Amino acid sequence: MLGRPSNTLPLCSLCACLLAPGVARADLAGSYDELGLSSGRFSIGGYWRLQALTDFQGGNGRLGLSTLNGRLLNEGPYGILMGRLMLVGSDRPSSTEPWAALTLRVEGDSFLGTDAGNGSLANYAITNFGVDVGNLLLENVTWRLGIIWYEPGDIDLYDMFPDDLFYGVAGASAFYRTETLELLVGLGDAGWDLHGANYDTVFTGGGWLRLHLGKHFQIAGGGQFGYEPDSPGNQNGPYQTPGVSYIDFYRHTAAQSYFQGLPSTIQPNPSLFPNPQPRSSQNWKLVGYAGVNGFGPLQWDNFFIHYLKQPPQTSYQELYDGQTYNVYIHDLTDQDYELFMGNEANLTLWPRRLDLAIAGIYGVERNYANTQVAGYDNYTFISGVARFQAYLTKTIHLLFETSLAEEHSLNGNLFRDHQDSIFQNDYGVSDPLGLQFGDSPYRDTWQGKWGVVFNPNGRGIYNRPSLRFLYGLQYSTAQDAFQSGYVNNLNQYNQFVGPEQHWHSVAGIETEGWF
Repeated sequence: MLGRPSNTLPLCSLCACLLAPGVARADLAGSYDELGLSSGRFSIGGYWRLQALTDFQGGNGRLGLSTLNGRLLNEGPYGILMGRLMLVGSDRPSSTEPWAALTLRVEGDSFLGTDAGNGSLANYAITNFGVDVGNLLLENVTWRLGIIWYEPGDIDLYDMFPDDLFYGVAGASAFYRTETLELLVGLGDAGWDLHGANYDTVFTGGGWLRLHLGKHFQIAGGGQFGYEPDSPGNQNGPYQTPGVSYIDFYRHTAAQSYFQGLPSTIQPNPSLFPNPQPRSSQNWKLVGYAGVNGFGPLQWDNFFIHYLKQPPQTSYQELYDGQTYNVYIHDLTDQDYELFMGNEANLTLWPRRLDLAIAGIYGVERNYANTQVAGYDNYTFISGVARFQAYLTKTIHLLFETSLAEEHSLNGNLFRDHQDSIFQNDYGVSDPLGLQFGDSPYRDTWQGKWGVVFNPNGRGIYNRPSLRFLYGLQYSTAQDAFQSGYVNNLNQYNQFVGPEQHWHSVAGIETEGWF
């Protein structure tokens, strides 16, 4: 996804804990309006997720490979710390005097003894930092200078944030808010986030508009657009090396193919490799949202959609005949699109006794430059999750969750169905060029989770803090569909040869909450 990286799909919205039942959960997500602890000018809040998971099959403690089957038992630890220091005045709604506040957000995914990072600070980052100013020039407008990342809501059962905007964009924004209207406009630069040390300016602008249609309905939409101009002579700008095919890019054989196509009397040399040609690049993201709440047993329902074009990659290096070649790949990575739709609802099935949270997502990834290689850039997925929570008492609950997901590779076999895949794939004929991997273009996965939940704060699926004692079971059509140390290549000289495994189980304790 454009915005936060797609494999970081992994954190829960801090401000969701501030929402009472019957209010659309997207209302306050991403804001600094209220933090859990306050002392005079300084306020602090945060989120934690920590678990101790026991894996019975040599895995690394995760039931599956991702949160595609729901977040429970599929994600690791996470922590967020958010702080705000009032510099001038007060930002209370009743205040009409100018105010200013310094805001900070630090987050990461590692604690000692729970994951490979073992709590190293290298796993943490300052993802939001800036100065907010209100009651200046315009009423009901908050001006922001700094990182202008905005999260209007999430799909909690999957821990996904489909509609976030301006992730990693440094600049300025204006946020107008009344009881019936929200309007955000932002402009900045995403170059450091996209390119790191190889910085090049990526001008980024966009906005978000939400309308509250009475007490029960909301509708919203927005987007962002990024532009990286051509800059001949700037080695960090967008370029394309002429004549490079997608297959050579995939195998990192562009230099080899080029020199093998020349007379044998010509010795390979980087000075003879084609010079890159300058390009300009664009990326964009369009988002939409609709929310309903407070109709009979329906507490709330949130629908999210986005369609985006990923920013292209810049270059990579190849080693051929003892020499290094820089290969520029703008045209080969500039046709990558993503469509995502997701819905989540919370229902009261039996007042004060049984609630249901249900969600479904659908997504399509298309890379039109790649027509041959099986991978996650040409791929669809569909998934559904249902979580039942029964209340034995106000604080002791029973949880049952079930999910089903199907993944489909649009360019052929991507998933291994067997431990000895080579004898199942194409009648035992190997694919030495590496354009396919496995036996099937499909992977179907079911998960079930059961357990006891202790909620000191009372009833509610999304009430926190929570302490969960859970057992999870997974079945997948794919071999070893969980993170583990099992050898997964098919080299005949492997020292470690594992069994055929489609079932996987995990037991654990999880704690999660906001403050």
